[in-house]
Amino acid sequence: MDPTNGKSTPSNPTPDLEIKDAQVIFKPIWEDLEAHFGREHLRFPKEIILLGGAPGAGKGTQTGFISRTRGLTCPPIVMSSLLDTPEMKRIKDAGNMIGDREVLAVLLRQLLKPEYRDGVILDGFPRTTMQVECLKMLYEKMTQLWREFYGTPLAIHFRQPVIQILVLFIDEKESVARQLKRGLMTKANNEEVRRTGLGSLQEERATDFDEKLARRRYRVFKEQTWDALLSLKDIFYYHLINAQESIAEVEQNILGEFEYQSSLELDPRTFDRLRTLPLASEIVVHARQDLVRRLDGYELNHPELFQRVVTLIDKKIMPIVMRHALSGHANINSEDPVLSESEALAMFIDVFSERGYHAVVDVHRIEVPESFDLATGKICCRVKKVYRTIIRFKGSEIRRG
Repeated sequence: MDPTNGKSTPSNPTPDLEIKDAQVIFKPIWEDLEAHFGREHLRFPKEIILLGGAPGAGKGTQTGFISRTRGLTCPPIVMSSLLDTPEMKRIKDAGNMIGDREVLAVLLRQLLKPEYRDGVILDGFPRTTMQVECLKMLYEKMTQLWREFYGTPLAIHFRQPVIQILVLFIDEKESVARQLKRGLMTKANNEEVRRTGLGSLQEERATDFDEKLARRRYRVFKEQTWDALLSLKDIFYYHLINAQESIAEVEQNILGEFEYQSSLELDPRTFDRLRTLPLASEIVVHARQDLVRRLDGYELNHPELFQRVVTLIDKKIMPIVMRHALSGHANINSEDPVLSESEALAMFIDVFSERGYHAVVDVHRIEVPESFDLATGKICCRVKKVYRTIIRFKGSEIRRG
C-alpha cells in the first residue's frame, strides 16, 4: 500500500528497504541520546509545528504570526540554518553530502534544548521519505516517554506530544512571480547598500533571477517536500493554508485552522475533566436569540418593572455614558432602589447588551450608622446598597494631524 495515496503498488523491495534503512539510521542516534543525556532528560517539545510551503509562499513572513498565535516565545528551527554549522561545513568541505543520518542527529539534539519545551516551529523537515519514517519513530519514542513518566514526579516534563503540519500553498504561477519579485527587491536593496554603505546585503538566490530556475524550484518542492508532508496527513494534524491572498487574509486563514481544540492540546485526563464545560464558540451561536427571548419575556411578564429599569437607564445612566463617548468607558455608581428588585439587574445588563454595550454590575453593601445606645454602646446600622456599574463600548476615533 502506498502511504501517499492509499493505492496498492506492485510488489518490490524498495518500501521495506526504506523502512529498514530508517530504523538503521534512527536506532543508533536514539541510543546515543539515551547514553549521553539519560532517558529522564530526553525532554522534547510538547508541540512541534512542521512548517512547509512553496517558494514565495511566505513562510518567513508568517513564522512570527504563527508563533504568537500558538504562544511560542522561542525562535523557529530552520533546517537550512541548522545545517550551516561549522560541523556541517566540514562534512561538505570534505566532499561529502549531508545525509539523512546527519540531519536527524543534529535535529534531535536541537529539539532537546530547554527553550523549545513548550513548542517550536520546524521549517524544512521532513524532506525525504527516509526523514518521514524517522519522524514517525521519533513520535513513537516521545509517546513512549509520556506514558512511561505519566504519574511520576517528572510527568510535567513528558507531556502528551503533539505534531502539527502547516503547509502554505500557492500555485506555480504565483510562486514564480513572487520569486522573481523578491529577486528584483533584493537586487535593488544590495545596490543601495553598496552605493551608500548603509544597511545589510541580502542573499541573492539564482532562482530569484531566472524564471526557468524558479519553476524548477517550485516543482522540486511539489515532488519532494509536498509529498513528504502529505504522506503524514493521516497520522498528524494537517493544515493546508491558502497563501495566495493578502498577508492579513492569510493570517485569518491560519487563525481559522488553529482554533482551540481541547482534545488536541490537553492531556486526555485533563480534557475529560473539562469537556462538560461549553466552548465559547458554542454558547455564542445562540446568544443573540437568547437575549431577544429574555427581553421579550421581560416586556410580556414584568412590563412595569421593565419600564422602570429602562427609565433609570434613559434618565440617569445614559447622560453619564454620553459624557464618556470619547473614551468608551464609564464607571457609574447608583443607589436607585429599582435595582434591588428581583430580575431588575438582569434586565439592566440585558438592555445594555442589546444596545451594543458591555455592562458589569458589582453590588457593594455599606453599613451606615443610624442610632447609638448610650447604655449598651450598641450601634445600629442600616445596609445601603451601591450598584457600581462599569460600561464599555467603542469610543470615538479622534483624528490628529
